Amino acid sequence: MVKEKVSMKKIIIGNLKMNLISAQEREQYLKSFKKEITGKKLNNVEIVLCPPAIHLENFGKILGKKVFLGGQNCFWEDKGSYTGEISPLMLKNFGCEYVIIGHSDRRKYFGETDETISRKINLVLKNNLKPVICVGENWEQKVKGIDVVARQLRDCLEGVTGGKIENIIICYEPVWAISSNKPDHMPETNEIMGAGLVIKRFLVGKYGVRIAEKVRIIYGGSVSSVNVNETCVGARMEGALVGKESLTPREFLKICKIIEG
Repeated sequence: MVKEKVSMKKIIIGNLKMNLISAQEREQYLKSFKKEITGKKLNNVEIVLCPPAIHLENFGKILGKKVFLGGQNCFWEDKGSYTGEISPLMLKNFGCEYVIIGHSDRRKYFGETDETISRKINLVLKNNLKPVICVGENWEQKVKGIDVVARQLRDCLEGVTGGKIENIIICYEPVWAISSNKPDHMPETNEIMGAGLVIKRFLVGKYGVRIAEKVRIIYGGSVSSVNVNETCVGARMEGALVGKESLTPREFLKICKIIEG
């Protein structure tokens, strides 16, 4: 069954990463999530969960229509002799509507480049999935004032036409601010706003104002209920990519409620 969507809802994406390492952990998580979401009115946000691929089918059966499914990554071909990889077509056939592309974890640990990310994005769009594209600078680049975000967008969106861009979500993910890097402070609201303006300016320059307005720009990087007002709401982001806090359903749904407003 196709879920009804209201245009330009805010979007909150939970990236569960390499967690829920057993069927028991998965069932406990799903039970807790279902309990926490029951009775909550979240009409102005889309909620997306991106579990490890091995759990996708179970998540789809349990969570039903209230929550959309997404993949944490994909390959740049639909099928073939690519041991260990998961294709966009596989994700689509197992109920996914979104897929995270270019997360800083993938760049850091697996050497993903803007070129490979671009290949993935174009195939994801071809399969009518919605890519969540992560862009952002590390601390050294920030200190030097290198305009990483605009360059990443230019290279990652190579070949993406105006007819497809509205299906893309762009996540500003300052690499230095993610929890695994143990940041000593969070980005300030005006810094996140500034990055959002850089993204918007790039989109307007490449695709025009009318099309650029259809692209949702969200924030990712140590998002919690404590800082979400500063990092997302105050910075006028249209949602969030939530990592560690998405593993606690109560905390994750609290973030959703704050963003919904």
